[in-house]
Amino acid sequence: MTSTLLTLYRHLVPETPPLSAGEKFRSALAAFVAIFLVGYVSSIFVSGIGLPILVASMGASAILLFAVSSSPLSQPWALTGGNIFPALIAVTCGKLVPDLILAAAISVSLSLLVMQYLRCLHPPGGALALLPLLGDTSVHELGYRFVLQPVGLNILILLTLGFVINNLLPGRRYPARAVPVSNDVHKHEDPGSLDRVGINQSDLHNALKEMNTYLDVSEEDLSRVYKMAGMQAYRRKMGEISCADIMSRDLVTAEYGTELEEAWALLRYHKIKAIPVVDKAKRVIGIITLVDFLKRANLKTYETFQDKLMKFIKRTPGMDSEKPEVVGQIMAAPVYTAKETMHIVELVPLLSERGLHHIPIVDAERRLIGMVTQSDLIAALYAGSVSGE
Repeated sequence: MTSTLLTLYRHLVPETPPLSAGEKFRSALAAFVAIFLVGYVSSIFVSGIGLPILVASMGASAILLFAVSSSPLSQPWALTGGNIFPALIAVTCGKLVPDLILAAAISVSLSLLVMQYLRCLHPPGGALALLPLLGDTSVHELGYRFVLQPVGLNILILLTLGFVINNLLPGRRYPARAVPVSNDVHKHEDPGSLDRVGINQSDLHNALKEMNTYLDVSEEDLSRVYKMAGMQAYRRKMGEISCADIMSRDLVTAEYGTELEEAWALLRYHKIKAIPVVDKAKRVIGIITLVDFLKRANLKTYETFQDKLMKFIKRTPGMDSEKPEVVGQIMAAPVYTAKETMHIVELVPLLSERGLHHIPIVDAERRLIGMVTQSDLIAALYAGSVSGE
């Protein structure tokens, strides 16, 4: 009996994402603010039975906007087109079709068809496809003005609040960003390193096309979930290997005022390609690489490469100089850093997708304690995979 009830419960009650209590309350508070403003604006233009129906429709939009802001159903075009077009169709049906039931059926079905073809599917639009037909005289008298006032104003309020609130809340981004089709770091059309193995965007797109049904999740979110799940699985198989386990500890560093000639000598002597720049408290404020020297040496003149580089590195005599003289003037900042407790798998996106070759490792007080390179990470991943076999 218990097993039967448990099975029935699993069929009737779907699993939901494990959201924190704070996230749930923030969404509810955002919806309260949105509907309070929408209700006030709507009451200026609509009265009677039409007002609660209109606010109810906007309430459904608010839940989508603040509870599932990354959903395709919640994006700006879906929110706008998914409300405007049904309202426009409903007003038209009310004028052309005298039978109320027939007009309602045509309005909802035609609104669904239009939203699908125009890629603005928004479920609350179904209510707006009925409101101009079911509303009282105050709604009917508005005619096509109903589409702009109050529907258009309500959409403007919801969108404004959606942009402001969703982008202020931690972990959210609105509107959801489309999956990039080119490599922004290396400026070519090849997908990123992580997208060339396993499931990529094209695989996800083709799988969704083959399913031939609407899923309330974007391809970007599916891709992110897949990558995060893969990282979790790798951590489980490899065990807890942190940055502190693989980092180099005997570091060569520079300060803001270190002269370029001294920094260049350190790079050459230790046969390294990057030096972290730290302040007096050993906190990372920048990083200087061979590239930083080369791209600032005046290579457009007709002198030899060595002469131009040496002229750039050598300190200019006297008190005045027209070129950089110290590390702080050419270093790259700000710098991506990683905590010593971070699992090495989390370094993979930084080193592969952001085009980085060195990651400074910091402690809890953000003081530099080590450095991890691409070679360190490759060796650690290889050792972990071999030991896990």
